[in-house]
Amino acid sequence: MKDKTPHILLGLYIVEFIIFGIAPYHRGVWWAENIPIMLIVAAAVIISKYFRFTPTAYIMMFFLIFFHTIGGHYTFERVPFSFVSDLFGFERNHFDRMAHFTVGFYAYPIAEVLLKRKLVNTKWVLYLFPVFAIFTVAALYELFEWIFAISTDPEAGMTVLGSQGDIWDAQKDMLSDGLGAITATLLFYIVNRKEISEKIK
Repeated sequence: MKDKTPHILLGLYIVEFIIFGIAPYHRGVWWAENIPIMLIVAAAVIISKYFRFTPTAYIMMFFLIFFHTIGGHYTFERVPFSFVSDLFGFERNHFDRMAHFTVGFYAYPIAEVLLKRKLVNTKWVLYLFPVFAIFTVAALYELFEWIFAISTDPEAGMTVLGSQGDIWDAQKDMLSDGLGAITATLLFYIVNRKEISEKIK
């Protein structure tokens, strides 16, 4: 009997997508923020026909999908997140940083594929490749945001960029992605250390 976790998460995403697709702050920004997520969901569905991730991996992937869909509705700068900002005394809305941190969670399924399909034969590659892959994706996404920002109308461009006046926003976003990847890789090691030891000497 197959685990129903991916089906449940897909159902939750569809409901969330419909709800937060209603009257977003800026429809152009909504499309720009949601298209990458829709592609990720579509890719996960297609890949599941050839490779079945563990429930933990699917849950890790869902975090970004969940947070990013909310951010697309409000724009990340305007997501109701003031309670966290007030709690820690932040001057900006850090909801986007949290979403970037969950980008790094995709290091977990990447490592899972490497291990299950026996694509690596050293533990260092198993641990480092997912982190490097996330850093690469993070850099490419920052380039996408920059290109979008200079190619569309100024308001939508700056909204997607979401720097909130921070000149180091792109670097901090990539750092958040990387820290999320390191966290996910550590979790992967803890959960799978026995199998790792058996398959990779």
